[in-house]
Order: sequence, then structure tokens, then C-alpha cells
Amino acid sequence: MHGSDPERSPSRSDLTAELEQLDEGLAVVVAGELDVVTAPRLDERIEHALERRPPLLLIDLTGVTFLGSAGMTSLVAAHRTAGDATAVRIVAVGRSTARAMQIVGLDQQLAIFPTREEALAHRP
Repeated sequence: MHGSDPERSPSRSDLTAELEQLDEGLAVVVAGELDVVTAPRLDERIEHALERRPPLLLIDLTGVTFLGSAGMTSLVAAHRTAGDATAVRIVAVGRSTARAMQIVGLDQQLAIFPTREEALAHRP
């Protein structure tokens, strides 16, 4: 959170989506509330990552405190855009992310893992 007061709790505008290089590909590490206001920031970061054509794109949602339908739409779009060229794996745990996606059935469409280690170790 560049230029923010460390004593202040994150607000919607404080959503971060940082790109991280992995041995296996790239990760987008997301923190904050992921909703209709902040999802475009994630979309931009995912688009930037996929332009680099990594073999793996890991989307780490462990720092996400709220996942709205717009955020879920971003995840599905990332999966579709990546196609067969890039494996997309999502790290999510808890009610605010993993449970929310399970309720709407996204766990049937997306590769969701409870830890980064499990996502990276997965061999299809």
C-alpha cells in the first residue's frame, strides 16, 4: 500500500494485486476487498501477467477479506483467457473466498487450492 497510513485499515481503494515471479510462472497476490469497484485492478494485473505467457498463473487470494461477484467474474475470465496456454490455479481458504466460490459452484470450474504449496505441487 504505497503512501498509506500504516495505522489505517485497508479500504476498498487499498486493494493490492502484486505480480510475483515464481519458478513455475507468475503469481498475482491479492489483498483487500475484491468487488465491483476493485475488480478492474485485478483484471489489469491478470491481463498483464497473461501477456507474458507464463506456463502457470497462480492467483493468491489468501489476503482477500471480501470476494464479490465481480471478483469471481474476474477469476473465471482469467481462466477462460488463459485457455490451454497457461494453467490458472487459485489459492483461497475460508468463508470470504473459498466458501463463497464453493457456494456458487466455481470450485467445479476453477482449480482452487487451500495453500500455495498445494497449488504449486499439483500435477494434472
